[in-house]
Amino acid sequence: MRLFGRGERASTLDLLVVGLGNPGREYERTRHNAGWLVVDELARRHGGSWRSKFSGSLAEVRLGEKRLALLKPETYMNESGRSVSAAARFFKVPAESILVAHDDVDLEPGRLQARRGGGLAGHNGLRSLAQDLGTQDFLRLRIGVGRPGRGDPRPVADWVLSPFASEEDVEALVARAADAAEVIANEGLEAAQAKFN
Repeated sequence: MRLFGRGERASTLDLLVVGLGNPGREYERTRHNAGWLVVDELARRHGGSWRSKFSGSLAEVRLGEKRLALLKPETYMNESGRSVSAAARFFKVPAESILVAHDDVDLEPGRLQARRGGGLAGHNGLRSLAQDLGTQDFLRLRIGVGRPGRGDPRPVADWVLSPFASEEDVEALVARAADAAEVIANEGLEAAQAKFN
């Protein structure tokens, strides 16, 4: 699927950074909202102010010479693609200029992994994005939240919707993930992989 037709000029945006999460107070500090926490941190660092757009919250910031849009879809996880595809069409950004920050149960808590494309690993937000963008080839910043430990009877779905444990340093994790997003924007994916993966 082409996001813009022949003759239309390319995007004035360098990167669309999407943080996946769910709206509502009860989800605010949960593992599933790790992506939202990261874009909130980027907006805080670079003086972005949020406004309602694309069925979500949007902030536009500058990172040196780079122009970034930060997006928090407010459609609930399984409809995230609707918000992201609307923003991608508006800004005329191709999939390879979309960075999606999201929680990942297959990475141990605190680990980060930057990559392009890959599987959907049962993540409803990623599935929705792949469906609405017509590709899985967007950039990803996987934020490790781990799985329930031995003896923890919770299914994974309940685990990701529960708050981070008190011993997890959420602020440090979010700060590192925001650093990784800045490196991707400024120096590219390989540089971020070398520093953070």
